[in-house]
Amino acid sequence: MDEKVLDAQKWVNSTYGGVSGYVRCPEDGRTGWSTMLALTMGLQRELGISPVVASFGPTTLAKLSALGDIGFGWDKNANIVRILQHGLFCKGYWGANGYGEYGAVTTEAVKALRVDMGLPDGGTGTTGGVTTAKIFKCILNMDAYIRVSGGTDEVRSIQRWLNGRYWTKDAYSIGPADGIYSRDVQKALMIAIQYELGIASPNGNFGPATQDGLKTKNLGEGDSGLWVELFSAACVFNSPVPTGTSDTGTPTTWRSSYDGKLREWVEIFQRFSKLTANGRADFQTWAQLLVSTGDPDRPASGSDTRFEITASRAQWLRNNGFAVVGRYLYDPPGSTLDKEIKPGELQTIFSNGLKVFPIYQDNARALADFTYTQGYQHALNAHKLASEYGFNRGTVIYFAVDYDATREEIDAAIVPYFHGVAAGLAYNGKRYVHGVYGSRNVCTVVSRQTGARYSFVSGMSWGFSGNLGFSIPANWSYNQIKEFKVTNGSDTFDLDRDVVSGADPGQSSVNKPSGPADEFIDYVQRLYDLALTYTGSDRNKSQLVMEYIRHQKYGGGDWEFLIGGVDGGFVDYANSNGFSVMTDFTDPYTAYELGAEHLMASANGHFVAWMPSNPKSVNEGDIAGWGGDLLTLYVDWRRASGQYPDGRDFVQLKMAKVGVASSFGYNDLIEDADAWLLAKAVRDGRTIVQAVRDLYNGGGGLRRFNSYWSGRFNGNTEDAKFLAHNILTAADDKEVVAGQVGLVTVRGGIATLPAMLGYDELEPFEQGFVDVLLARTGTEQRLQATYEANHEKYLKAAKARAARN
Repeated sequence: MDEKVLDAQKWVNSTYGGVSGYVRCPEDGRTGWSTMLALTMGLQRELGISPVVASFGPTTLAKLSALGDIGFGWDKNANIVRILQHGLFCKGYWGANGYGEYGAVTTEAVKALRVDMGLPDGGTGTTGGVTTAKIFKCILNMDAYIRVSGGTDEVRSIQRWLNGRYWTKDAYSIGPADGIYSRDVQKALMIAIQYELGIASPNGNFGPATQDGLKTKNLGEGDSGLWVELFSAACVFNSPVPTGTSDTGTPTTWRSSYDGKLREWVEIFQRFSKLTANGRADFQTWAQLLVSTGDPDRPASGSDTRFEITASRAQWLRNNGFAVVGRYLYDPPGSTLDKEIKPGELQTIFSNGLKVFPIYQDNARALADFTYTQGYQHALNAHKLASEYGFNRGTVIYFAVDYDATREEIDAAIVPYFHGVAAGLAYNGKRYVHGVYGSRNVCTVVSRQTGARYSFVSGMSWGFSGNLGFSIPANWSYNQIKEFKVTNGSDTFDLDRDVVSGADPGQSSVNKPSGPADEFIDYVQRLYDLALTYTGSDRNKSQLVMEYIRHQKYGGGDWEFLIGGVDGGFVDYANSNGFSVMTDFTDPYTAYELGAEHLMASANGHFVAWMPSNPKSVNEGDIAGWGGDLLTLYVDWRRASGQYPDGRDFVQLKMAKVGVASSFGYNDLIEDADAWLLAKAVRDGRTIVQAVRDLYNGGGGLRRFNSYWSGRFNGNTEDAKFLAHNILTAADDKEVVAGQVGLVTVRGGIATLPAMLGYDELEPFEQGFVDVLLARTGTEQRLQATYEANHEKYLKAAKARAARN
């Protein structure tokens, strides 16, 4: 509680409590809208407005303006000065004690406020610090004029520049200078652009005159001046450009010269927005930066409609460049729109070379339509309908929020609704993934807080508060930009044009057989979606998934030393969102149970410590995978050396054999191979979700051993044997040495490290490892010839070394 704020609350309530229309503010000493609006209503009373209302509208502004500027020594109405002083203090400026005299203290407070806003302070001494009607209005709102948490100095600099340049213009309202891009800031920039275009009555709307004007402002590298400042300001407001589906990405800075760095940023933004990447400030780029529709007439290959896609309509879509269409799973009782997918319609869509994405909407046009329970029930119904239509496992269903939900409503109702959606889909085995349709803000918040996979953005609702002052979400898949009427011969139907990002290409078939690894794939998908919403570290989102799955069994101790610790913040974040570690799943190609924890620990190791540049060298990534398993198999052999003196025999009997107890079992070899392949895919730019899906549902596992053999072991027995020898004996890598000592001596209890054995004793063990790998690649017929040819060579080399020593 602040005593000065409390004084303001007590004074305004006691002074105006009996005025018609006045709403008392709580006397709690805390600044808020209730206090500012109470002061506004007090001002209205002093201006002769009756009844008073809780809004600083045009009448209030006009009557206040009629009084002229208020400055040092102004004495026309002491209560108006008191209201000003109380408002200043509530905003954090010492404006005197509310005694009704506009003296030196109040003057200095207003000067400080004006400077923070970006305005001139009005002059030195008592000639400065003047309060205009516009400034008075700002004193009685909740805008901040210093950088607040979440704001940036770059954005604040632009806000202050806009205020300083345009604040005296009739259509321009002084905006916040808090460093946060918002609806008011976007409107301020638009009005500034309209003034510079010479539009007679700027209103902040992206109308025909504004569009025509911007079509003449095609800027590029080498240009400079005011229009570059305005353009780069819009770039900063849309910065950073997300990378992939990540909210982190490429930033830019405000500038007056169109240099190479700005051109590079523009190209990145254009590619992300699916515009021509020419690096110029052309009309489509201006539009995309300024309004959620972008250029509503730009090319778009996606669409959605409530109308049935008949054969003739499908042909029209195809002939006019559309590749995918959104259709509704459901039409609620009482609706007259008849918008759900009709029998046979999906096959009509597919047979005409089109794809489809499903939308679920049950009213969804008011706050009351969104609760957790409704979300849960809607998900159950969506699953039922999608299954009846035959939609394939993993299909994204876009659940609609078809009204302008405020942030308060999003937090209070929309997010709980989507938690219900997620729970309802999970109840049915998560056959389908939830996406979200709505404004930019709805999509962004729902995606971050509920793991919605993709966003279908209602961009054509450009006036939605949720589309003003918000960048397009990182995970956007479709952006709805224009509704129009199609005339196809004698047939007419309404169609929405959707720009397609490619993240969700839509479905080209139904009733596709599912696989036994789908639950694991879905689990990785949901965990990755959650990782996209996590802002606690800079780590690769796929790496966070690997770390979470391994963290319980392979998270600390030796593993932390070997490949680094896990991100504990993300572990806590995932746990708080209902996740737990999935320990195993069924391999679709062998029906063998695979350990998810070992798989992801090994993949994590290869990811953070990729193959050395020397193809015959090893590192800690190998220890995390196949190398660690080979060392534990060495322990098994030494324990059984009396029974199996020949290492080759032992390996061939024990390694990767189904039904044989071994520390290097069949599932371990599968996991080692898959881990390397997953790590490679992620390092090559795939997400862990894409990599897992490709491996277990895309046929990758059918050739896992050949890919592993050719990738990690260079596809030849000599290199493979050299690598095996290095993992067992190398002394030039501290992590590898630590792995040898830790696994063999500390954990295994074997005093004889592999390097202590004679070469002729260790070599057969190494050859056995190569034998098994070759056997799994389907080249067993070469085993014996390779062994016989190389065995004599290695024995001769060993004897030669022994003779030299």
